[in-house]
Amino acid sequence: MKVSQDKSALVIRIISLIIIIGLVITIILPMINIFALAFNSGVDAQKGGITFYPRKFSLDNFKEIFKQGTLLNALFISIAKTVIGTILSVILTAMAAYVLTIKSLPFRRIISFFLVFTMLFSVGVVPLYILLNQLHLTDTFWVYILPSLYSVYNILIMRTFFNQLPSSVIEAARVDGCNDFQIFWKIVLPMSKPVVASITLFNAVSQWNDWFTGAFFVRNPNLKPLATVLQDMLTKQAAIADALKQKSGSYAMLDKLTITGDSMQMAMIVLLTIPVLFLFPFVQKHFVKGITIGSTKE
Repeated sequence: MKVSQDKSALVIRIISLIIIIGLVITIILPMINIFALAFNSGVDAQKGGITFYPRKFSLDNFKEIFKQGTLLNALFISIAKTVIGTILSVILTAMAAYVLTIKSLPFRRIISFFLVFTMLFSVGVVPLYILLNQLHLTDTFWVYILPSLYSVYNILIMRTFFNQLPSSVIEAARVDGCNDFQIFWKIVLPMSKPVVASITLFNAVSQWNDWFTGAFFVRNPNLKPLATVLQDMLTKQAAIADALKQKSGSYAMLDKLTITGDSMQMAMIVLLTIPVLFLFPFVQKHFVKGITIGSTKE
């Protein structure tokens, strides 16, 4: 009986390993292909056949991107909004989640209900623009920060984790004279590194990749983030190529081009992905544990 159980466990492990390897391959291969296309001549890439390495190595895609004088300023805006927005969002989300774990809080269930109720609706662009404009947030740096300070989904994740913390530790702190503010900062947060790391990564990636806000709510070019600037460059590049195709005798000019809209898009993906790839190793130890929140209960 024991031998058959061991064989079954071995078969399950082998099948699980095969599935994991398959998932890893399906994730890594497209990334390798994107890097290969980004470092390849755009016109040559249109011929197809590029898989894991560039056929005609070229840095023209990146040179075209870095020609833009506003790129460094856009990079600064992206870094600033990512750092400030992530820190403030994580702190406020953690505070809201901790408050909802206090059983003596009046109307705790009603507050939780209305928070979850807001998740059922999605605000349109026009109403959101009108609201932000009336709050004098449009065309300001704070339009990147204030609307994204909290997420009900992240609050629920943190609340679930906080509820799993040993209540005896918190009660002991209360007996020793700690108030809720001290318990939150000195006990709850230090014991919640996995969920804090997970929410930090979620917020940082969301802020870094957000091009929508800069495109619709900001007109000042000096306030546009990197993702929006790169998206604008991609749109202009495609428009230039279309305009040249419509002019007589312009195909000779097209033949001299070494970049295309698709190749620039791959280069932009590389530029936007690299910071996230560098960030993940520092939080992955806590992130792996954080994403399993709620899967088990004591």
